[in-house]
Amino acid sequence: MSLDDVKALTFDTGGTILDWHTGFTNALAKAGASLGLEEDWAAIANDLRRRSLRRMVNLGKDSPPEYNFDDSHRVVLNELIAENGMEDITEKERYDIWWTAAHSFEAWPDFPAVLPKLRKKFICASMTILSFRIVIDTAKRNNLSWDAVISCEGIGKYKALPEAYLTAARWLQLKPEECCMVACHNFDLDAAKNAGFKTAFVRRPDEWGAAGPPDPEPNPNHDIVAAGFPDLARQLEVQI
Repeated sequence: MSLDDVKALTFDTGGTILDWHTGFTNALAKAGASLGLEEDWAAIANDLRRRSLRRMVNLGKDSPPEYNFDDSHRVVLNELIAENGMEDITEKERYDIWWTAAHSFEAWPDFPAVLPKLRKKFICASMTILSFRIVIDTAKRNNLSWDAVISCEGIGKYKALPEAYLTAARWLQLKPEECCMVACHNFDLDAAKNAGFKTAFVRRPDEWGAAGPPDPEPNPNHDIVAAGFPDLARQLEVQI
């Protein structure tokens, strides 16, 4: 099948759509400032993301998940606070990091105006390992109108397990090859490709701040490589 047969775009959401790095960095810095702490908050934000992600990827492979991404953020944040000698950060300040900040992430500026245009041609679904509440709350904050929210929290199998992608396609009542996974992460797109999806790599060079993304270059097997969402729309022949 060609891209002409694609009926749905399924979007990775944390990182591809939402700027988690700035949100976590600012929340950590605010909590630290209240105690007069000076740390590399950007690096700690990246550790929070990296370690939380590690707890989520492929979750549900061997047994039903017992926690979601919010739980993962909370557990990892408490670990990082202990490891960095910041135990004086209060429970309220911790909540403001792992819950309030995560549920208030800003969308990257190139996406909100393009989503309505893409929805005129495609079903557009958030397909994510984030919790339902993170996607709901950030959609309200950023005025994002998804056609569907497909969280692995509901599937019980997390990306990059093939069941996650196959279930998403089934719930949309489409064949896998009629879906195109949109993400800035090769591991996500490679798994989607193996499940039969088309794939679109959208560059997000600032996702990890100054440190840069761990895999900035797309693997050669993706169907589309886009500099951002206006470029993706152009390649999908959607007028913006």
